[in-house]
Amino acid sequence: MAHIEYSAIDLAFDMAGRFGADMPRAFIDDWLSVGADEAMHFALLARRLRALGTSYGALPAYDGLWEAAAETAHDPLARLAVVPMVLEARGLDVTPATVAAFERGGDARSAAILGRIYRDEIRHVAAGVRWFNALCESRALEPAAEWQSLVRRHFRGVLKPPFNDSARDEAGLSRDYYEGVAGVGFA
Repeated sequence: MAHIEYSAIDLAFDMAGRFGADMPRAFIDDWLSVGADEAMHFALLARRLRALGTSYGALPAYDGLWEAAAETAHDPLARLAVVPMVLEARGLDVTPATVAAFERGGDARSAAILGRIYRDEIRHVAAGVRWFNALCESRALEPAAEWQSLVRRHFRGVLKPPFNDSARDEAGLSRDYYEGVAGVGFA
């Protein structure tokens, strides 16, 4: 989890820097804010790891965010579709169960940290959806169909149900986007 947050720092700032020149200032502000949140999330998790007797870098890490960054470096719509609207949205699906597992295990501090991250990630997914929809509108594209097309081309993996529909809805990511491709593997 710490590595995901660490990678998300760079991805948020990359979104602002790589694609911001052609976007409104609010786009840059949103992704700088997301990057600041991701840095805080990483710091919380890194401190928690130290309190538990380990450290960031001592455990194996997942590289999916970097693969997604490379795959979508050419297109802001592709980046928005895959990073916030697939990968960060997946966090909305799995984090509540992870929080519950920590609580059952008596680790209230880790559960609280993940609860904080979860609430922030809803805002991050919402920023992705908002800017994805704005770009689709400016290009006269139907958002859900375009999202599905981009995910098929640029996401490596499976959109795994079950989905946390209420958190996704709160972020503006309605079932119209992911229902037709749920459980399907790509590239």
